[in-house]
Amino acid sequence: MFDQLKAELDSIMKRDPAARSRLEVYFLYSGFKAVRAYRRAHWFYLHNHKFIARYISQRSRHKTGIEIHPGAKIGRGLFIDHGMGVVIGETAEIGDNCTLYQGVTLGGTGKDHGKRHPTLGNNVLVGAGAKILGPFRVGDNARVAAGAVVLDEVPANATAVGVPARVVRLNGIRPANLDQIHIGDPVSQQICGLRFQIECLKKKLEKLETEPKTEQSE
Repeated sequence: MFDQLKAELDSIMKRDPAARSRLEVYFLYSGFKAVRAYRRAHWFYLHNHKFIARYISQRSRHKTGIEIHPGAKIGRGLFIDHGMGVVIGETAEIGDNCTLYQGVTLGGTGKDHGKRHPTLGNNVLVGAGAKILGPFRVGDNARVAAGAVVLDEVPANATAVGVPARVVRLNGIRPANLDQIHIGDPVSQQICGLRFQIECLKKKLEKLETEPKTEQSE
């Protein structure tokens, strides 16, 4: 248990430049407290003490502003930065070393029973205010930009941008930084490409229009 606790603290220290010490993270970080409370609540949930599990999770929600259903499955090294307004649903699954910023929702899209919340792979980053809604997978090393609304699967090593979110691949290379804002917009890139093609066509058309006049003048 001590090794797991140290690993959780170390993962936050590596990813948060504002963290000055493990002691500070342990006593003052709301995201760390929420994950610790979830671990306790999840134990009771698995042992069919669901009322106690929900009681622990709701107390944690009032203290931290982060709501994690005790039925969710969360791997090692989850870092919830700031965390206010984060909601993680009952059937959500989160892999190892994921990062969630404030206002993130891992939610469902209806009242169906069974799997209805998203699954995040390993090393996934979800930007502030992003909403991932539905029982699909967000692949390993993927990034979801701040404010995005994701309604479909996101491949591994890809970035989801916009409302509704559109996917742009990153050439299969995992980004080395935690930038959640400066992400290329695939739609604007396509528009730029179309504008370039239009300019080329205009020049060809102008050339064709001038050629007959030259022949007639001769």
